[in-house]
Amino acid sequence: MSVLVVGTTALDSIKTPKSENPRLLGGSASHAAVAASFFAPTKLSGVVGGDFPSKYLTLYKKHGIDLAGLERVHDGQTFHWSGEYEVNMNNRRTLNTVLGVIENWSPKLPGSYEEAPFVLLANISPSVQHTVLDQVRKPKFVVADTMDLWLNVALADLLRLLKRVDCLVLNDSEARQLTEDDNVVTALKKIHKLGPSYVIIKKGEHGSILSGPKGLFLAPAYPLKKVVDPTGAGDSFVGGLMGYLAAQKSGSVETNLRRALIHGSVVASFCCEGFGLIRTTRTKREEIHARVAQLEHLVRI
Repeated sequence: MSVLVVGTTALDSIKTPKSENPRLLGGSASHAAVAASFFAPTKLSGVVGGDFPSKYLTLYKKHGIDLAGLERVHDGQTFHWSGEYEVNMNNRRTLNTVLGVIENWSPKLPGSYEEAPFVLLANISPSVQHTVLDQVRKPKFVVADTMDLWLNVALADLLRLLKRVDCLVLNDSEARQLTEDDNVVTALKKIHKLGPSYVIIKKGEHGSILSGPKGLFLAPAYPLKKVVDPTGAGDSFVGGLMGYLAAQKSGSVETNLRRALIHGSVVASFCCEGFGLIRTTRTKREEIHARVAQLEHLVRI
């Protein structure tokens, strides 16, 4: 089955202590869609300006991503983010943000997108996520990703969204902020009461936690010897997860979600090994399968 991915399509300028790379393909939808495309047919909804390089359109197409929902504003500027990482590669600061065409964007889905069975609302404003849900017809499974920004400036919209999705994805600090609870386990129970049947807590290099009707499941991150750039790793994680989930023809949602966490973790590991999407777009399915097997072996008792 196919996956509809909606989110930001951006140009990222990334600086680390060892390198600097300007105007790389980035954005939540870009990372998530490429990750999902390893497992299932993927449709992308986003918006770019006239400055968006054609080579990145070619890159999308190389991964078989349906671009009928990618809007192009030829006299506009593509969303641009610039950031710098510290030596530990965990802490970063934003140097500049230009919203460009994404500032007032309201997605209009092509007719072929309205029947998408799996919908990933990648990190973008809750108002845009609502607009998408208003246009799709009876999706089988909806996942929403969010971040601290929306908790600060669009909490009411986000809380309303939680009643419309099957699964919410956020990191541990955002879970604490949303529930005003420092204990992740009790915070999860509070998030379920807000709407979603499933909640996934991202913990970066320490893996992830899935909470669902059958309880908790802990998934490790794939251990890397070297991290080049973690930008987009969380988006790659949820994109890989959603793509794997959409590809399953049998099994319960909960069982498939547990396996999907492992596959999402592996795709995110490739993202961290290169700047932007450089390493991810060069990854082969055989490499993904090999790392999944390694990760499963590492957690087997």
